[in-house]
Amino acid sequence: MKIALINENSQKKKNEFIYNVLERVASKYGHEVYNYGVSEDKDSSLDYVGLGVLTGILLNSHAVDFVITGCASGQGACISSNAMPNVYCGLISDAVDAKLFVKVNAGNAISIPFGKYFGIGSEFQLEQIFTTLFETEFASGYPSERKEIQTKQRQNLYDLKQTSHISMANILEEVDKDMLYNMIHNDYFEENFFANCKVDTIGEFLKEIIDAWEDELE
Repeated sequence: MKIALINENSQKKKNEFIYNVLERVASKYGHEVYNYGVSEDKDSSLDYVGLGVLTGILLNSHAVDFVITGCASGQGACISSNAMPNVYCGLISDAVDAKLFVKVNAGNAISIPFGKYFGIGSEFQLEQIFTTLFETEFASGYPSERKEIQTKQRQNLYDLKQTSHISMANILEEVDKDMLYNMIHNDYFEENFFANCKVDTIGEFLKEIIDAWEDELE
């Protein structure tokens, strides 16, 4: 499984720490982690609204299979992510949240309140969340006798999303192009996203955005 880590500007000093914990745990389960930042050593800028758009880009293009995002409270990243089509993001504060999210909701993104996880014991708290996330069987149901109804509810939510959202390609045509360019014009994004993007319409549109801005700067 390909996993993206994305955090907003306010948490960029913590990015390396979060990435190291995530990569250490994820590698035990055979997963690849892509650090889309924001970090202190990458030229990128994201507020929590941008986190949602980037989460939508990565999941709808199938460049990654799962996104771990977050801001100080976790709330903004969660809300903006769920505004995107085909994104099912849960707010995860501890290992219990992680287990229930995976067993019951089986979404494809989580938002963590990174502002809470710094100080003594923060490494262990994040490690518990990530370990629970990766070791729990998706959609196994809890309690087990509710698995059938939970499966039906997930399908109902999927159907609702298809009705209530326009496509990611249409969203990208309408979003602020300054925000979009600032989100994607760094070397790390260009190297890793375009190598893994599986939806040509999204990849080609973003290349056009980058090329158009670079032409203006020349």
